[in-house]
Parts: sequence; C-alpha cells; structure tokens
Amino acid sequence: MNQQMGKFITLEGNEGSGKSSNISYIQSYLQNIGIDLVVSREPGGTALAENIRELLLHKHQEPMHPMTELLLVFAARAQHFNQLILPSLERGAWVLCDRFTDATYAYQGGGRELPEQYIAELETLVQKEVRPDYVLLMDVDVATGLQRIAERSEKDRFEDQEVAFFERVRACYLARAKVDKQRYFIVDTNQPLEQAQKQIEQYLQKILLESGIDG
Repeated sequence: MNQQMGKFITLEGNEGSGKSSNISYIQSYLQNIGIDLVVSREPGGTALAENIRELLLHKHQEPMHPMTELLLVFAARAQHFNQLILPSLERGAWVLCDRFTDATYAYQGGGRELPEQYIAELETLVQKEVRPDYVLLMDVDVATGLQRIAERSEKDRFEDQEVAFFERVRACYLARAKVDKQRYFIVDTNQPLEQAQKQIEQYLQKILLESGIDG
C-alpha cells in the first residue's frame, strides 16, 4: 500500500501580520498531538534556497527587475519543493511553511503587478499538481502592519516598499481567499495575539477533523 501523503499547510500574510508568532503556536499545537511535522519557510528552506533568499531580500545598488525577482523566487521554490517539501509529504509527514506560492501571487502579482499567467505557468512547472491543502491567511490592516515592522531593525528590500504596494498585496491575498473558502482560513491579526490564536485553534481543529485526526 502506498504511503498516504501528509498535509501541506502554509501561513501567509502581509508585513507585520504576526506570522512568526503564530507559526510557533501552530507548530507546538500540532506536535503536541503527535503530528510528524516539518516546519520551513520561503524563500528558503534548504541551504541553496536560503542563499537565493539573501539575494531577494538584500538591497542592491542595481535595481532588481520584477521578472528577475519572480524567477529567483521560483528558483528557490524549485529547490525547496523538490529537496524538502515533496519528500516530506511523500513519507506522510505534515509540512508547515511560512509563505509559499500564494505569496508570489500577492507580492509579485499584486505588488509588482506582473501578469498572473506568468506565475501560474511557473507554479505548474515547479509544483506539478501539488498545492497547499490549507492556507492560514494572517490578515492585518496595512497601516497596523507597517507600524509593527517600523519598530524592528533595518528593513529588508520588501519591507521598504511604498504603502500602495502593500495595499495591492493585501487585496490580492483577500481576493484569493474569497474564491476558495474551503482551503483558505482568514485570521484577524489586528486583534490581540491571544484572540488570534483562539481563532487559529478553531481552524486547526477543523483541519484535524477533516484529516480524520482526533485533536
């Protein structure tokens, strides 16, 4: 009998949406009930993909063309997907990933305004038919999110974009969630962390129930 594929869960969201805090919460929740869990991030996830991440986040003297950015994102994803994500799913482990291809639609599609068709073609080329089983979208008002990241150290190349860029990113995320409500769960991270995590717990219980696991 073939090994049943594990579940693929991704966390998405605009800058300052609380993904880092909440991914740790989700990791603990799932591991505490005995889920074999692999936690990763994008861009990155393997040594080579992390090197590409540095190229993407670092500010360069030479402006990076949006198409260069898109191809670098998928170069990192191809390595990450084939070396870590797919093998983990195929052995039955669950994968929890901080960002995946929805981020590309939001940032390079919505933010950079590249044609969605380009992203869809690369998505199929790299991932074949594999898509996240569930997407937890951490949704925060752009102004609130930017205020949160302003309190951090120096901004990376993406965090330093104009407000309109992030408005387009958020709008794209919400539009994608609206058309596939079975896979996308929107978490209101404008609210205090404890309340957001109660909402996340409800979604995790739904995921476990649909997966035939008593959480």
